[in-house]
Amino acid sequence: MPMTFRAAPPLSGNVTVPGDKSISHRSLMLSALAVGESRVEGLLEGEDVLATAAAMRAMGALIERDADGVWHIHGVGVGGLLQPEIALDMGNSGTSTRLLMGLLASHDLTATFTGDASLSKRPMARVTEPLAQMGASFTTSPGNRLPLTMKGACPAVPLDYELPVASAQVKSAILLAGLNTPGITRVVEPVPTRDHSERMLQGFGADLTVETQADGTRVITLVGEAELQPQQIIVPGDPSSAAFPMVAALIVPGSTVTISNVGLNSTRAGLIDLLREMGGAIEVVNQREVGGEPVGDLLVTASALHGVEPDPARAPSMIDEYPVAFVAAALAHGRSVFRGLEELRVKESDRIATMAEGLRAIGARVEELEDGLIIEGTGGHLLPGGGPIATKLDHRIAMSFAIAGLMSHDGVTIDDMRPVATSFPTFISLLRQLGAVA
Repeated sequence: MPMTFRAAPPLSGNVTVPGDKSISHRSLMLSALAVGESRVEGLLEGEDVLATAAAMRAMGALIERDADGVWHIHGVGVGGLLQPEIALDMGNSGTSTRLLMGLLASHDLTATFTGDASLSKRPMARVTEPLAQMGASFTTSPGNRLPLTMKGACPAVPLDYELPVASAQVKSAILLAGLNTPGITRVVEPVPTRDHSERMLQGFGADLTVETQADGTRVITLVGEAELQPQQIIVPGDPSSAAFPMVAALIVPGSTVTISNVGLNSTRAGLIDLLREMGGAIEVVNQREVGGEPVGDLLVTASALHGVEPDPARAPSMIDEYPVAFVAAALAHGRSVFRGLEELRVKESDRIATMAEGLRAIGARVEELEDGLIIEGTGGHLLPGGGPIATKLDHRIAMSFAIAGLMSHDGVTIDDMRPVATSFPTFISLLRQLGAVA
């Protein structure tokens, strides 16, 4: 479904973005392992999260959505998952796949995971290797990719594991495996990553502790076998989705936009810090805590941005937001240098190469590095535009170039906007609400 996005008038309005994808996945998984009924409000109803819901139903959880949009999950208890009778189709969701492999690694069942063309290209070894140390076994497609079949181990072997790369998905997979593993499972995290799993596991009643050492290393310790208690969860707005209207409001002159109810977890707030360093006017108002997560409203005003060279150590706190950050840099004054982003090459697409190719196609000056990009900004002037941009089935690439189109002479055409449904099904309607799309 190709679509063209053109130069926009000043944006204005108060909008909300869909529920946080990371929290939505974990809400369904942990609720399915609790004994009793959990209620979840604000769940992201995108394709990725719905794939998680379908998988948990296939293994025995009763999951229903009422007319008011509240999800009710009746769990089977830790260790109570049933053998799925069909392959678990993960669609485009790497989070669903990696976390569910962890969840099943300590259950006595066999499961086959499949996915779409994009997900089937993503490497799974970073998860299968530690889970194999816990006793699970895997039969994978060449390159440790999907489709794959796994057989869980029960009882599994507790693991003491130091993460070789900063990855919340790997950390979470090991912790989820530890829920049904007798003994102590420990994950050492040299570089902090998003901590939704730790917060939610504690909220559900797991015996989990986090120790932060003097050098910033985090040691997460989980005692199995856990008993989880049902919860009432309110999912905050996803900061990765808020990134798109936030950047749009900053780059389109005269804009003032409020984005309400955004999750402000410090392990996810890297983009806000980066855009402020670029000169972006972003004010956090009405700060509060909901369900153990910090939440607030973002008041964003159009600003003259300038180039930056951010610390690569920031990458884990905004890894999914770099594509739209590259768009902001392409419209800033001066040069931006982004490094330390090797992780972007193994996302839904190779996001470094795909963004470099697309930005050049619409007239930006870009140099591709092995681990990032160098971008010469336009100084606030419109990009020429062009396309169609090949998004490689990557939702964040599609949305990033849609935002770039709002500051282009000739518009930016996206080859296929359908992947946006995986994480942000209301993206087009939100832009219309702000006055950006006719």
